[in-house]
Amino acid sequence: MSEHTLTLLRFTYKKLKEKLTVSDSKKLFHEQFPYVIPGLYKRIVDEMLVELNLLNHNNEFTKDYLFCVGLTETFKELMKGYTPEKHLELLFESICSSTNFEAKEIKEISQKSQMEFKDKSSKDLLKLLKEKSNYNLYPSRILNLGLYILISKSPDLKGKNESEMNNMISEVYEKLKLSSNKAEKDIGIYKSSISKMEQAKELIEELRVKENKKNDK
Repeated sequence: MSEHTLTLLRFTYKKLKEKLTVSDSKKLFHEQFPYVIPGLYKRIVDEMLVELNLLNHNNEFTKDYLFCVGLTETFKELMKGYTPEKHLELLFESICSSTNFEAKEIKEISQKSQMEFKDKSSKDLLKLLKEKSNYNLYPSRILNLGLYILISKSPDLKGKNESEMNNMISEVYEKLKLSSNKAEKDIGIYKSSISKMEQAKELIEELRVKENKKNDK
């Protein structure tokens, strides 16, 4: 075992016994993921590290199934187009472990939960949500997005216009005693981030094509 690895292990063990600061988490992350992150995705990774670190400090926070769905699926969506793709698994693991979360466990809970909710009508979905959420849910952004992702896959929402969809989604949040206003804001920012990412990727591709044409002349 190299001296570098030993140092990292000692640092990790020390920090696991106490609360990690954001600076600690970022240091651990870069030790575990020693690759350059493309600029388009760097901000997203930084925001995830900060958010997970803060949640880890909150005594009211619970790592429930909605959080797990929200984290895995938003990561997957926001990281679309990341290259090299083979780094994505390590990237997710590094984000989780550097903020005291277990990536494998989160993925397993997320997959199992999505299978449970698959093809459920909005009525059955709400019933199952109530059965599984028999405690006070901590309304984090990630949890709100996890719930949104599960609801949005309901066959009842197919063919509905945006206004009808928003009303149905808000109704579920309220019945689970979650703030529909906060959820609406979180979902809006998430959709906006995806849209901006797509626009940025299209612009980068256009510039790449132009540059190739210029070099071919």
